[in-house]
Amino acid sequence: MFGSLARQMWHQIEPVHATIYFSPEAFEEAAALGYDVASRWPSYFAWRTAPLGAAGPRLVAATYYSFSPTMIAGYVPGIWATAEPSQVLDARLRAMDRTLRALLGGSARELKEPAELAVRAAESIQLAHRPLAAANLDLPWADEPHLALWQAYTVLREHRGDGHLTALQVADLDACEALVSFAAIGAAPVANFAGRGWSEEEWGAAQERLAARGLIDAEGAATPAGQALREQVERMTDDLAAEPWRALGEVAAERLAQLNRPLLGAVFESGMLPATSTLGIGKVRVPA
Repeated sequence: MFGSLARQMWHQIEPVHATIYFSPEAFEEAAALGYDVASRWPSYFAWRTAPLGAAGPRLVAATYYSFSPTMIAGYVPGIWATAEPSQVLDARLRAMDRTLRALLGGSARELKEPAELAVRAAESIQLAHRPLAAANLDLPWADEPHLALWQAYTVLREHRGDGHLTALQVADLDACEALVSFAAIGAAPVANFAGRGWSEEEWGAAQERLAARGLIDAEGAATPAGQALREQVERMTDDLAAEPWRALGEVAAERLAQLNRPLLGAVFESGMLPATSTLGIGKVRVPA
């Protein structure tokens, strides 16, 4: 039951968290730090990595997993020559303050109850093998409820993401294979994964490895075995993400979802998020 609840809550919080990577206010704050905002990747790596400190490319590749290490090395550690992690973290909160107030106006500061629920869920997690969740949970909570809410959502989505990497490794899917197998079930068009930095040769080699395991066919589509393996990954990801929602309880989680809906709606109505992402929200079938 709580695995299913974890997936439902992910659908609620992931789009809110992701505004840091797409909002005009976040790009303005990144530009003020000195980042090139012609592409979203310099600020993406800065915003997401800063809780780890001045991480190097191997640590980032280990914690992000599905990005090409070559792509990562093109940005990390260079991003820290532009701004120190502490500066990035300060700017990140400024960006989210401006983003959330742009989305909700004065009501952005009226989020005390959902913030308390989300923080309670975030503080309940066990941190073993959850490096990005732990790094974000080490940061002090903002005093303003709307910022604490976003911080808690970030902890919870990184907690889920950390667990997802465990599920991929249990399935014996390397970083590129993880994306190829996901594209093979139609989670997102193959072209959408180009931003992760894998070359055509690397993508093709991963397809050959998956085909040799009987997981994709000659057209690159998932076989029944490939579908089953991805369902295993998604089910394990949900189960590993269930802990904070089990601790919070079903009633409180539903209350959080209810209170979150105006914010979620404002995010979608803003049009800032891509129409098609590589997350597969709403497209991945996970049997009960």
